[in-house]
Amino acid sequence: MSHHIEDLIRHWAAKPQDEWVLAVITHVEGSSYRKSGAMMLFHPLGHSVGLISGGCLEADLGRKAQQAMQSQQIVRCQYDASDESDASYQLGCGGIVDLMLVPLTHANQAANLSSLQKLLATEAQGFYLLPLLEHGAPAADFQARVFNHVAAEQVFSVTDFNRAGELILPEPQQPHLTASQSYLVTPVARRKRIAVFGGGIDAQPLVSMALQLGWQVDVIDPRTSYARAHDFAGANLFKCPIDDLPARFCDQLDAVVVMSHNLDLDAQALRLVCHSEIRYLALLGPAHRRERVLNKAELAYEDVDCFFSAPAGLALGGELPSSIALSILSQCHGVLHDAQLVALDRVMK
Repeated sequence: MSHHIEDLIRHWAAKPQDEWVLAVITHVEGSSYRKSGAMMLFHPLGHSVGLISGGCLEADLGRKAQQAMQSQQIVRCQYDASDESDASYQLGCGGIVDLMLVPLTHANQAANLSSLQKLLATEAQGFYLLPLLEHGAPAADFQARVFNHVAAEQVFSVTDFNRAGELILPEPQQPHLTASQSYLVTPVARRKRIAVFGGGIDAQPLVSMALQLGWQVDVIDPRTSYARAHDFAGANLFKCPIDDLPARFCDQLDAVVVMSHNLDLDAQALRLVCHSEIRYLALLGPAHRRERVLNKAELAYEDVDCFFSAPAGLALGGELPSSIALSILSQCHGVLHDAQLVALDRVMK
């Protein structure tokens, strides 16, 4: 199951009249599974959507969410895994996690989730401002705000918030923002979108993994016996020739994997996407096949404006479709998240 913010909002929007509770990590000190800005929703019937830990805190948070529902007040709590003498949770990660639980009510406009949903449907990215209220504050006082990237620049320096962080506005220029009030500024972005040109058997695990990551996936293959709906549940299927794709198909596309095993189809796909604003392009097959595809497409390697992986993926070993899918998506994920492709123990020192 995906835990992307769009999925949380989708579950809330299905029953917006219910007494949901929003839980958000407001501060992290040391190591933790999720970072500041991570969110989840609790429903009054007991189920939840999202994740704020590896599963070790959610049950206790569910009890606190019930308290917030009943009191209609903000609940603040802290989980301290730095105290090894505390056997309450045995988290083992050694970090301190602060959280805020907010009952979603008509008075606080359900934390403005409807505006956040509209933003993500129309903009690539934006910012979600959550007031950091004290424990026991009335839920009605919780007035969250949503800004697109342009509007946010009038309130704070957006470059300071590549990740969620705290902001205090001494003299806010926007209505409904309070001077000296602390806010958690959380950058939000629509889900990643990847196009897979080729609907063969080896594309199935790649599409499945991408959907598990919460990405939107388009599968394009005009051939009759390929890209069948029951093999790619959850993906958007395009059974038309590449030249007949919608005029703005490449808009808001983040990555492309070309794997039709057909030289002509692969060349058409490269011609379509090579000058788009995608960040990652992978072409399946060895280097000598890459040159044949580029020649058919009348392109040079230098014509591709993004990270071009051909042969596709990282050298992880393995030759079955699932291993190839893992190698491609691992590389793609790293590129899209500006990650250093090194071991975690080197990054976290």
